[in-house]
Amino acid sequence: MIYADNAATTKMSEVAINTMVSLMNETYGNPSSLYTFGQKAKEALEKARADVAAVIGADKKEILFTSGGSEADNQAIISAAELGKKNGKKHIISTAFEHHAVLHTLNKLAKEGFEITLLPVHENGIVLPEEVEAAIREDTCLVTVMFANNEIGTIQPIREIGAVCRAKGVLFHTDAVQAIGHLPINVVDDNIDMLSASGHKFHGPKGVGFLYFKKGIRLTNLIEGGAQEKGKRAGTENVPGIVAMAEALKESVAKMESTTNYLINKRDRLIAGLKEIPHSAVNGDLTHRLPSNVNFCFEGIEGESLLLLLDDKGIAASSGSACTSGSLDPSHVLLAIGRVHDVAHGSLRLSIGEDITDEDVDYIIKSVKEVVEYLRGFSPVWRDLVSGKTQFILP
Repeated sequence: MIYADNAATTKMSEVAINTMVSLMNETYGNPSSLYTFGQKAKEALEKARADVAAVIGADKKEILFTSGGSEADNQAIISAAELGKKNGKKHIISTAFEHHAVLHTLNKLAKEGFEITLLPVHENGIVLPEEVEAAIREDTCLVTVMFANNEIGTIQPIREIGAVCRAKGVLFHTDAVQAIGHLPINVVDDNIDMLSASGHKFHGPKGVGFLYFKKGIRLTNLIEGGAQEKGKRAGTENVPGIVAMAEALKESVAKMESTTNYLINKRDRLIAGLKEIPHSAVNGDLTHRLPSNVNFCFEGIEGESLLLLLDDKGIAASSGSACTSGSLDPSHVLLAIGRVHDVAHGSLRLSIGEDITDEDVDYIIKSVKEVVEYLRGFSPVWRDLVSGKTQFILP
């Protein structure tokens, strides 16, 4: 089986697994307890906080542990909205191709009287800093732009967008779930006020993540109860998961340069091979994209059928975000970059990992070509295109 859906989740690393098992066996105390078992867990928790902070250039007091990226996104955006409301500012800027954890939170705030501006995304999947600057108003309380897109893999000019927000005195949040552990990030240099991350995207466990929030930002609690996480998030901390996440993050960052070079080579070979399929198109910028991401549209087919037949051939892939895999609607990300509905339906996302080989790449290219040809063979849409009854959209 070739696993090519690392954007959905990654396999836990050995160091993360061993760390987690060790803590579950030996350091299982409640970190809020005063006795030795509890204090050992507390020490492990705080070391993990310091380790995570060091990776992104933050202070450990600026790290809040969460259940993952979605919770961190929610808390960051809602906190900024509450701060803005107190100051009479109820305008938020984001983009049309954010993760649904961001978009759905913004929809909720819109019902509460906030005005939301969703900036258009250009065909290459890049948001322009000057367009962010032009959208900022006197009543803007937050700009939230993802670091790297989870579907098409495009990397945004975060440092420049952050600088615009800093100059305008507006809080800047970035969903870095797909970026952290795979791209260099420094919250100070990148002008980031809040950042969301999730452990299972960089070989850590599921169900654990963190929110970075710059000193001076007052968070709004999503969960009430005990005084854990300095009273900002109630509930006994998942110490084994948190420490395993920190170890996985450190390992990913230590290997980042070699991993990036390896993946870019395989990614570009995949893109070159799939480009040979007639009436297909790669989605997103070819330069400013995650090393692991390949995203294509194939005219005349449906993505769901493509995925099922690839699965039969032993290839695990995706047509978009794992969070919307049950939806029959075309990807909002592909629509945002200008793909029409019929083309967006025929999408394929391959997000490769460090274990992929040249033989795997060749097999994926061969398999995708075979499946696309097979599906087009009995597609009425394809028949109409070939006959000239309808016009091709993709060259």
